[in-house]
Amino acid sequence: MRAGTATTGERSFLNRDLLKSANFVAGTLLMFCVGLIMTGTSALLPTMLQNLMNYPALTTGLVTVPRGFGSMAAMFFIARVINRVDNRMIILFGFLLTALSMWQMTQFSLQMGMAPVIFSGLLQGFGLGCTFVPLNIIALSNLPRHILTQGTAIRSLMRNLGGSIGISVLVATLAENTQVVHSRLAEGLRPDNPFAQAPYLAAPFSLTTPGGIAALNAEVTRQAAMVAYIDDFKLMMLITLASVPLLLLLREERRRPPLVAVAATAAADD
Repeated sequence: MRAGTATTGERSFLNRDLLKSANFVAGTLLMFCVGLIMTGTSALLPTMLQNLMNYPALTTGLVTVPRGFGSMAAMFFIARVINRVDNRMIILFGFLLTALSMWQMTQFSLQMGMAPVIFSGLLQGFGLGCTFVPLNIIALSNLPRHILTQGTAIRSLMRNLGGSIGISVLVATLAENTQVVHSRLAEGLRPDNPFAQAPYLAAPFSLTTPGGIAALNAEVTRQAAMVAYIDDFKLMMLITLASVPLLLLLREERRRPPLVAVAATAAADD
C-alpha cells in the first residue's frame, strides 16, 4: 500500500468526505472532550474517595451511582425537547452544566461529607447526558449515506481516544502535582518553626520520633494529593469551557428520520 492510501484511498480508514463536513469535525472534537471528561472523572473520583477519604469500595460505588442517574434523567429530558429546541442550545446547556459540576468538584476537601460528591455527580451526569444525542444528530446530519456508518464508528473511536488520553494526562498531572505540593508543604516542617511544635503539632505527629515523622509524612502526602486532585478537576473544567467555542462551527441541519435512529443508536453505544 502506497503512502497516503490509508487516509485517501478508495478503501481508506478515514474517508476524505468526512473532513468536508464542519459539523462532523466539530462534533467529533466535542465528543473527544466528552470522552475525556466522562472517563477522566470515572478514573479519578473513586481513587480519591478510597485513598484519601477512606471510603469502603461499596460506599464509593454507591456515592458515584447518582452520576448514572443524572445521565438517565437527561435522556428522558432530551426526548421531550429534542424536536422543540435548537440542538446547539441543548449541547451548550450540557457543557455549561458539566463545567459547573467540575467547578463544584474544585471545592472538594478532606473534611467534606458525601453530599457534595453526590450532587456534583448528578449535575455532571445530567450535563453530559444532554450532549450525547444532540451531538450525534448534528454531526451526522449532513453526511452522505455511504459514509454514515464510518462516521459513527470514527466518533465512537474518538470518544474512546479522549478517555484514554484524558486518563493518561490526568494521572500524570496528578502524580507530578502531588510531588510538587508535597515538597512545598514539607518546607515548613522544620524544628525552628514554632507551628511545627506542640501544641500546634499534636500526636501522633512529631518531628522528633520515627513514628511521628512517618505519620506526619503520610498526612502531608494526603493533603498534597487532595490539592492535586482539585487541580485535575480544574483542568477538566477549563477543557470543558475551552471546547464550547466549537459550537460556533455547528450548523443545524434538517433532520432525516433514518438519521435520528442512527444518532440514537450511536448515543446508546456511548
